[in-house]
Amino acid sequence: MRRLSVTAAVFCLATSALAQYPSKPVRYIVPMSAGSGADTLARIFTTGLTQSLGQQVIVENRTGAAGNIGADAAARAAPDGYTLFQGSMTHTANVSLYTNLTYDLVRDFAPVTLLAFSPSALVVHPSLPVRNVAELVKLAKTRPGQINYASTGLGTATFIAGELFKERAGIDLMHVPYRGGGESLASVVTGETSVYIGPLPAMLSLVKQGRLRVLAVTASRRLDGMPEYPTVAESYAGYETGNWYGVLVPAKASKEIVSALHKASIAALRNPGVTKRMTELGYITVASTADEFGAHIRSEIEKLAKILAPLRGTVQ
Repeated sequence: MRRLSVTAAVFCLATSALAQYPSKPVRYIVPMSAGSGADTLARIFTTGLTQSLGQQVIVENRTGAAGNIGADAAARAAPDGYTLFQGSMTHTANVSLYTNLTYDLVRDFAPVTLLAFSPSALVVHPSLPVRNVAELVKLAKTRPGQINYASTGLGTATFIAGELFKERAGIDLMHVPYRGGGESLASVVTGETSVYIGPLPAMLSLVKQGRLRVLAVTASRRLDGMPEYPTVAESYAGYETGNWYGVLVPAKASKEIVSALHKASIAALRNPGVTKRMTELGYITVASTADEFGAHIRSEIEKLAKILAPLRGTVQ
């Protein structure tokens, strides 16, 4: 009888703690730099998440090692629902690239929801004398290895997009990696590099200011809100790249915590202000179930392994 009472007491305590969740601010780890596409999305989303959770959600940028430093910090955090992590395609690529990862993307995290897809754009510094994809390819073929392109590091979405473009167009561009999206984008704006295939939402204001020139978008079709931009696929059939972002928590978080976070995340994504801002910036909202997001992660790991296998172990 005493054993039953103790069990009941423990259950009541756990239920009470969950009922009060969250009772303090929540940390939202973004493994990319301020000003990057990942950061832009995070700050829009957490505005809505703060409202739906009823507690402040604080974005924390933990950059470096193609998103691995932030992922490691999140994986080691207490599984109490007060540390969330924004994962992306980069992390599924890292599984194939790195032999010394200190975390396991599938084992050490529990998926909450797939947030959104972010179409990318092929942009150049205005000083580069090209105004469309055909002109860029023609120029690159006359100057093999002399035109450089920026990325956020080996295996990141920007790197994969650049390498795939080189392969499809049959050109040689010099790869220049940076620590994060903010740095790589700044390099193109200043003219340190000439080409960048990165998240469109993070670049729109710079495009409007004339500091970057869009040659094409990387979606499979022209974007509804920006039909003036052609797709790379119009020149090279089948070319389609972009990034996805989703929310994860440390793997040992309770099902109740994951469920509460999923409910709050979906509410945030349906918040009219959040939806409007994401749409304006070109994001495609997803709002999946936790199981769907988990299946997506496993599928991406398998798909990217086929592309990145030759590079395995070349980065540390």
